[in-house]
Amino acid sequence: MSGFGRDGSGRATLGGRLLSELRAEAGVGTPAYFYDLDAITQATRELVAAFGAAPGFVAYAVKANTAGSIVRAVAQAGGGADVVSGGELAVALGAGVGPERIVMSGVAKQDWELDRAIGHGIRAIQLESVEEIPRVAARALAVGKAARVSLRINPDVAIDSHAHIATGHDEAKFGIVARDLPAAFGEVARAGAALRLDGLSTHVGSMLTTPGPYLESARVVCAAARELRASGQELAFVDFGGGFGIDYGGAPVEPPPAFVRAALRLLPEQGLADLALAIEPGRSLVAPFGVLVASVVQSKTSGSRRWCMIDAGMNDLLRPALYGARHRIEPIEHAPSSPEWQVVGPVCESADDFGLHALGPDLPQAVALRDAGAYGFTMASEYNGRALPAEVFVAGGRVAHVSRSPGVEAWVERRLGA
Repeated sequence: MSGFGRDGSGRATLGGRLLSELRAEAGVGTPAYFYDLDAITQATRELVAAFGAAPGFVAYAVKANTAGSIVRAVAQAGGGADVVSGGELAVALGAGVGPERIVMSGVAKQDWELDRAIGHGIRAIQLESVEEIPRVAARALAVGKAARVSLRINPDVAIDSHAHIATGHDEAKFGIVARDLPAAFGEVARAGAALRLDGLSTHVGSMLTTPGPYLESARVVCAAARELRASGQELAFVDFGGGFGIDYGGAPVEPPPAFVRAALRLLPEQGLADLALAIEPGRSLVAPFGVLVASVVQSKTSGSRRWCMIDAGMNDLLRPALYGARHRIEPIEHAPSSPEWQVVGPVCESADDFGLHALGPDLPQAVALRDAGAYGFTMASEYNGRALPAEVFVAGGRVAHVSRSPGVEAWVERRLGA
């Protein structure tokens, strides 16, 4: 796999090409996202291959990056999709993901989203509360087609991660807690032919570095699966979620195939070897293979502090402000070197701060914010009247596609017309 790298002279590359050359070839300004489609394809293939002959599928968490070029690359490499809205469902279907490889999550699905999912016959609608079950059954009756569903279980498993990305504890809004499972099973039974319960699922949270918490939550699902089967309920699959972490710099993590292999070992131990396994990776398939390129606007010296002000802000990459996340920021023209500079963006918020980074004695003209392929553009906004960034997709060492920024003028026109 490739992604971000450097040539023999220390110049930044992506997919084996100089970033400066790719930017010129694409004809885009800054800020702009660049993605290595070949590396995303290879990462997906390796994860699919980890299943070997075992039944199951990879449901890429589309929320990580909704770009059609990326979803198509994942689909062509054998991946499916985990979607959380009707819009994401439309992107997945339009990018060539078959309905049999799509699951839909989310705690407050609207009727039109449910109707679309039921109508297309996706693999499963993940039911996240007892109250949601009769709603989905009613929509199935309205559509005139049985809804294939799974129950998302909240395993009450805490993980060592930021509170905003921990989803499996008992105070989270996601999933059905253990004490409510009997009521959920009863609601599904009362729905009769309107619902077809095919699976059980869970998701404990994001940025998992080892399979330990992942397997802990998986065992909760397995126990519920055994209970259901003992009562005569047939099941086709279990979905242990995703949340596989990446190394954002200095914190090694287990690779995603290790999670798959651990889960496949667990199923026979739990007496469930015949069930298919679904997983929902997002970040791990795309984050390491995308960078946000920004131009340096100016410097500022305040006492002993050196500030580097760039044209990318928290509206372009929200993760540092939202999660306290750290992305490595490196010069495009040369390798990182001392001294460190406090890198900040132009947004009128104190949270628009990317931390200290080694940019060298003289500021570069442009920098790359690394590992930005996930939860970057998908969370971007036009706050402060700033245009959305462009996106450049690289394949075979060339620019394959460019999604251009609508520009500030388009924002002004929309706001004046509001």
